[in-house]
Amino acid sequence: MTISWVRQPSSEAPELLTERTRLRGHRVSDLDALARMWADENVVRYISAKPSTRQESWARLLRYVGHWSLLGFGYWAIEDRHTGEYLGELGFADFKRAMTPSLDGIPEAGWLLAPEAQGQGIATEAMTAVLRWADANFIGDRIAAIFDPAHGRSIRLAARCGFVVQGEATVAGNRALLMSRRRPLP
Repeated sequence: MTISWVRQPSSEAPELLTERTRLRGHRVSDLDALARMWADENVVRYISAKPSTRQESWARLLRYVGHWSLLGFGYWAIEDRHTGEYLGELGFADFKRAMTPSLDGIPEAGWLLAPEAQGQGIATEAMTAVLRWADANFIGDRIAAIFDPAHGRSIRLAARCGFVVQGEATVAGNRALLMSRRRPLP
């Protein structure tokens, strides 16, 4: 079975530049920074509520690369354009989540920033760039995102990026807020 969600699938994340960031594919050398970020209790509080082990972070990095390789879309590493520092990650995925309603056939947007990169508008700047990429490349007209209802910062970021509340969802037995964004008309 072939899934075709993008007009011209890419086996690697294309580089996108913003004023302050370079969005690029993940590299093995990102593991230390990625693992440090996912091990921080404050960073994962509204995502998993449980810090990730280095092994779990390695599997996540492989999953990011695998999305591009198999589906032609995925997550980008967010890098400071001037220093090269790893600031976080964002993009789109098909996580095959056990959730109601289902997101089958709808790319799921997500983002995560290291503590030192939070609160500076970097996520909005980077998300705007990847949504421009999505608008030009996705075949479907909708992107979804799910949040812990208590994660106000991410919900506000999603709203700034054009996501609107669709209602509640159940993800692995937990209540979540489902938001979606339609591709702007040409």
